[in-house]
Amino acid sequence: MKETTTVPRAGAKPPAKPGRPKGAPGPAHDLGEGASTEAKRLAAAILEVLAGARTPGEAAAALGLSLPRYYQVEHKAVRGLVAALEPQPRGRRPDPDREVVTLQRDNARLRRELGRQQALVRAGQRVVGLPPPAPPRPGGKKPRRRKVAKALRLAAQLQRGHNDASAAAVAATDTAAPAV
Repeated sequence: MKETTTVPRAGAKPPAKPGRPKGAPGPAHDLGEGASTEAKRLAAAILEVLAGARTPGEAAAALGLSLPRYYQVEHKAVRGLVAALEPQPRGRRPDPDREVVTLQRDNARLRRELGRQQALVRAGQRVVGLPPPAPPRPGGKKPRRRKVAKALRLAAQLQRGHNDASAAAVAATDTAAPAV
């Protein structure tokens, strides 16, 4: 078999390489974006110590820190590095704002459903001939009856009985007496 090879013409562009487009920012483009200059200085010094370019004492002196404080900062940086490398959960993360919107939508749907169910109940009550229930009181609760002492209740009952007896006696005398 005969193999053919193509020779690129002069001035022709080479075929595009797969990957990110030319001029697009790489993964290290936004390192430290939004961080203070002090944080960037600390990070650079810690990385130089970890790479072996400086000793911890030299880095502490360059940063204006004591050696124990430098080790504290370095420990904090390594803890942050390890925490940042934890595997991230797959899928969407819970978002409180999105959850509020979802709950509001569910609330509106359930209110509409409740209105439909109440309308069906009212229609069923009309068909059966049941009177509609009494509307709820404005305060919401049934007013409490005021407690009355037992002696006062009995006195009122006796007075009613006395009034009833005297009214019956007057009615009996009126019917027994001849009309003139």
